[in-house]
Amino acid sequence: PPLTRAWRPRRSSSSFAARNSQEMRRAAQGVGRRLSSQPLVHVEEEVDLLKARQAEHLWHPMTQQRPWSAKERSPPAAVVSSAGSTLTRKDGTTLLDSIAGLWCVNVGYGREELAVAAYEAMRELPYHSPTLASPQQIDLAAKISELLRMDNAHTYFTSSGSEANEAAFKIARQFHAANRSDPAGALRYKILSRYRAYHGNTAGAMAATGQAERKIGFGPEAPGFVKVTAPYAYRKHPKLTDEEHVDEILKVLEETIIMEGAETVAAFVMEPFISGGGVLIPPHPKYIPGVRKICDKYGVLLIFDEVVSGFGRTGEMFGFHHFPDVTPDIATMAKGLSSGYSPLGAVSVSNAVFQKFHDSESALPPRLAHFRQVNTYGGHPVSCAVALKNIEILEREDLVDRAADVGSYFYDTLQSTLADHPLVGDIRHKGLLLGVELVTDKHTKAPLPEPLAAEIPKFAEFNHGIIIGRNGVTVPGLNNVLILAPPFVITHDECHAIANAIYHALEHVKDRALDVGKAGD
Repeated sequence: PPLTRAWRPRRSSSSFAARNSQEMRRAAQGVGRRLSSQPLVHVEEEVDLLKARQAEHLWHPMTQQRPWSAKERSPPAAVVSSAGSTLTRKDGTTLLDSIAGLWCVNVGYGREELAVAAYEAMRELPYHSPTLASPQQIDLAAKISELLRMDNAHTYFTSSGSEANEAAFKIARQFHAANRSDPAGALRYKILSRYRAYHGNTAGAMAATGQAERKIGFGPEAPGFVKVTAPYAYRKHPKLTDEEHVDEILKVLEETIIMEGAETVAAFVMEPFISGGGVLIPPHPKYIPGVRKICDKYGVLLIFDEVVSGFGRTGEMFGFHHFPDVTPDIATMAKGLSSGYSPLGAVSVSNAVFQKFHDSESALPPRLAHFRQVNTYGGHPVSCAVALKNIEILEREDLVDRAADVGSYFYDTLQSTLADHPLVGDIRHKGLLLGVELVTDKHTKAPLPEPLAAEIPKFAEFNHGIIIGRNGVTVPGLNNVLILAPPFVITHDECHAIANAIYHALEHVKDRALDVGKAGD
């Protein structure tokens, strides 16, 4: 039977709740004086006013807002504060956030240290051109190189994960164009990626993304991007072992490189663990080493997209660290780099890649040998200061190890609470990256239809005050995976509360879902 522990939001503590420094308090008092000159309104009236203005002016991502525009219903109350794993709305209601914002608030909400780091950095140096350097930017690049355990990594900063992947593709193409030792270098432009993976919302990153429903209406997409299949243990051929399944997937990758013309392939980009596409975990340890071997064989650069898995999410500092004999040529990161407290992305490259951008090493004309790209806010001193403090917290509090430990506990909790439910086909995880795949029939593995799957997070939020993720509007017919990626500070009680909320949400749709399953027999 499901556990019934009640969840209550933790009180703000010095670990999570912001306690302003004297200077920050004075600044806040100044704001208060300015606001006090405006007419005071009752809290309920202010909540309603914000809802009306939200419906009239704000455009949310991934949200159908017609009911708000048509005044059929109001948007939810605005979120105004946070602590630990909990968000608080203007109307006083709370939300337990089981997806850490958008997979990013790794150290938890309400960290005073990060607020102070941002304030002090902004006071000293609010901005500088990316062609200059700040101490924060230099120190962060050095720290990333240390953490990656790559060959003297060099880091180029962006503002987001999408921009980081976009830059990575340009770097890969220019590397080959500059590579004198490869006769086919100038011909290499194709980027291979995997179905179900997500790499960003900019044009190139979206072209690399293997989620068809995210692209409908945005085409035609950028050329030069080719997809291959990713390992998917739950839906592999039943006669194959995990190792045989991985061998088959690796064979497809190699055959695709050959059929596309190996001399035209620049790079293969992959998440070590597919996240937004349904939390797909490689079922056998030979897969990623096998990918590295194939890339080396054909002169293809290997790009690890660590935007989600980086900075502890999977129980190692980076996802590829689960495979100690494998390093990428290029690694991209964002999200957990700053725990979402300030926008920041990064692309780190090996020294071998970096050298091809020196005018003495490049086959390109000297005036074109450098990396000819700039991001206005890339390496922003405030964001770099926040990232450095964020990494300090991760290390000081052993939060990466905690993600591994609590991830296992959370997985066991989901298993004991949900595994026997008729709508649960598979539960999988790596650290605090967890997925629950929903079906209408455990034997046939028929996916739970999207309208019913979409009800699960809604029920959990409206009835239990818990935010749950789902791979919505990604892969046609397979938008049936619940996704959990909470802050690393999540408690055992909160893990039980999330599992209970999912159980009751599944019960809410069970009869209708099973009727769908019977109709499909």
